[in-house]
Amino acid sequence: MQKIRRYAFTAACIASTLAAAAAIAALPDEIQVYTSDINKPGEVGLEMHVNTTPSGRSAPDFPGEIAPAPAWRFTPELSYGITRTLEVGLYVPMVVARDEQRIGGAKLRFKWLPVQVDEQGNGVFAGANFEYAWVSSRLEQATQGIELRPIVGWRDERWLLATNPILDFDRAGPDRSWTPAFVPSVKVARTLREGIAAGFEYYGDIGRVNDTLPRAEQSHTLYLAFDVDKGPLPFNFGIGRGLNGSTDRWTVKAIFEIPLGSK
Repeated sequence: MQKIRRYAFTAACIASTLAAAAAIAALPDEIQVYTSDINKPGEVGLEMHVNTTPSGRSAPDFPGEIAPAPAWRFTPELSYGITRTLEVGLYVPMVVARDEQRIGGAKLRFKWLPVQVDEQGNGVFAGANFEYAWVSSRLEQATQGIELRPIVGWRDERWLLATNPILDFDRAGPDRSWTPAFVPSVKVARTLREGIAAGFEYYGDIGRVNDTLPRAEQSHTLYLAFDVDKGPLPFNFGIGRGLNGSTDRWTVKAIFEIPLGSK
């Protein structure tokens, strides 16, 4: 009965996100659904986020923007475990385009995960991630932004279900506001064999919560994603397909985990 209640709880969370938006997108420097992972106290971690757009928007949306296609985005992320439930991280986005290489700024985040899986890695997990970003106007019009990312999910030895119903606040630029945009993401994965899982990741951007975009202008992307947690360099790899005309047609992304040890 307890397991059934956990299934129902997680399914309800994911269903509410999908019902609110049949739409998908992600920030170009970090295409990731946050799950149950968190550094142990004193543990230092390094991840490298890499993605590119083989087929997509090649014209800038605003003056001076580096368009997604065919640029490459590289984002190293350094993280540190403060307590059992609190982790701090720093992103440094970088973009490599045809005629330009640019460091895109910095993003500081704090992850709080008070509800965690058991010692075997099973059960419900829940928390939130808070992020403040300072980015180049060549990447986004909102050169400062706040992200509040709830983290809710459930996992066992076979399945992982997770959702991040993100709220994004533009704190600079022409759309500066304390009214957030709703940017949901969902991950469903199944373990195929020890250390290897496959499934789908779904990202969306439907506009501000009080003034959603018309469906044709929303962003919809679905990824076939693989997680390999074995060997010296665990990684996530995904191929994303835009589901409407306003979304980049194809995006390829990877996240490489580079262990640095602990104190």
